[in-house]
Amino acid sequence: MSTSETTVLVTVTGPDKPGVTSVLLAALSNNAVSLLDVEQVVIRGRLTLGVLVSCPRDPESLQDQLEDAMASVGMNVDVEIGASSVAGARLSTHAVVVLGSPVTARAFSAISRKLAEQRVNIDSIRGIADYPVTGLELMVTVPSSDADTVSNGVPREPSVVSRASASGLDMGDAETTLRTMLAAVAAKESVDIAVERAGLARRSKRLIVFDVDSTLIQGEVIEMLAAHAGVEDEVRAVTEAAMRGEIDFAESLRQRVATLAGLDASVIDEVADKIELTPGARTTIRTLRRMGFRCGVVSGGFRQVIEPLAHELELDFVQANTLEIIDGKLTGRVVGEIVDRAAKAVMLRRFAAESGVAMEQTVAVGDGANDIDMLNAAGLGIAFNAKPALREVADAALSHPFLDAVLFILGVTREEVEAADARDGGVRRVPLPR
Repeated sequence: MSTSETTVLVTVTGPDKPGVTSVLLAALSNNAVSLLDVEQVVIRGRLTLGVLVSCPRDPESLQDQLEDAMASVGMNVDVEIGASSVAGARLSTHAVVVLGSPVTARAFSAISRKLAEQRVNIDSIRGIADYPVTGLELMVTVPSSDADTVSNGVPREPSVVSRASASGLDMGDAETTLRTMLAAVAAKESVDIAVERAGLARRSKRLIVFDVDSTLIQGEVIEMLAAHAGVEDEVRAVTEAAMRGEIDFAESLRQRVATLAGLDASVIDEVADKIELTPGARTTIRTLRRMGFRCGVVSGGFRQVIEPLAHELELDFVQANTLEIIDGKLTGRVVGEIVDRAAKAVMLRRFAAESGVAMEQTVAVGDGANDIDMLNAAGLGIAFNAKPALREVADAALSHPFLDAVLFILGVTREEVEAADARDGGVRRVPLPR
C-alpha cells in the first residue's frame, strides 16, 4: 500500500438480503480502492459485513458515496477513516466448544470471564448446533509469556497459562491448564467444555474408535445376558466396580462370564436383537464416513453380539472378546486373549497402522476405566458419560446422552450434517423427550 493511501474500515449492518454486497462493492470500485480484508456474518437474518480497504484519494468523498449507496438498499454503514492496516489475521491457538441443554447466559458469562482472567483472547464465536444440544465454538488465542508480562509499561501478574509458557512448558501443558481452568466452570454451570488445538491438527483427524457398551449402545451386553441367567444383580455389581477401576478388568470379565455357564447360545441372538444404539450413533458414524474417517469398535464385550451391529453400521474394524460355546451352551469362559484396558490401546495403534494413519490423527471414545489407555493413546480422547477415573484423563468429556456431540467437538456443525443428510434423501429430526 502506498504511503499516500488511507486505510478505511467499512462496516455494513442490517437485514440480510440479496444485492447488498454488490451495491457496496460497486460504490467502492468507483473510488479505485484495494481490498485488504473482508468478513461477513449473518445471525438470525441480521447481516454484519466488514470491508477493510486502502483508498488512494479523498476518503471523505468515499464515505459520502457509501452512505448514499447503503441507504438505497436500507442498510446502515459505519466508516472508520484511518483504521489499523495490520496485515494478516491472527491464527487462533485453540478451539473451545461449549455444549449445553441449554447454554445459559450465566454459563457463557462465566466461561468468558475465566478466559479473560487468564488473558485468553476470544477471536471469534459461532453457533455450531441447535439440536440435540446447543453448541457454541470459540476460537481463542492463548497468550505467550511476553505478551502477558507488561500492561501499559507496568509488570503484570502472569496468568496461569503464561506461567506455563514462561517456565518452558510446551503447548500441550497450556492445553492441559486451559482445560483445568474451564472444567470447574463446566461442572458448576452444567455444560460440557472441550478444548482442542486449532488449525490443521484439529482438521486432520482420520480414524475413530468407539467403546461399545454404554457408549455406542445403551446398556451393558453382559448384564443383558446375565438377566437370562438370573444373575443380573451380581454381574452388574462387578461391572460397576470394574468401570470405576476398582477391579482388574480381565479378572472381572472372567467372574462375570463364569456366571453364564450353561446358558443356551440362542440367548446371544435374542440379546443382539434387543440392542439399542445410543441416540446420535447412526448420525455420527454416517457423517464420519462421509468425511473419510475409518471407524471401528474396540470392546470388552462379545464379538458374537457386536459383529452384526458392526456390519449394519459398515464399520471398518471390530475387536472384542469371544464367548466359548460347546454343544450349543455357553461354557462360562472366553476364547483367546481378553480385550482389556491395555489391549484396547494396542488395537487402536494396530488399526491406525493398518490404515496408514498417524496416532495424532486418531480419536477414541469410551466411558469406563478400561478405556483409559486407549484414550491416552489417541490424538483426541473423549469421555462419554464416563466414570470419574476416565474423565480425569480425557481431552474432552461429554455428559449429555447424544453421541453426535462428538461431531461438534470435531468442528462439524449441525447445519453441515443435516445438509449432507438432505442430499442423500433426508433424515428428519427426532423430537427430544422433555
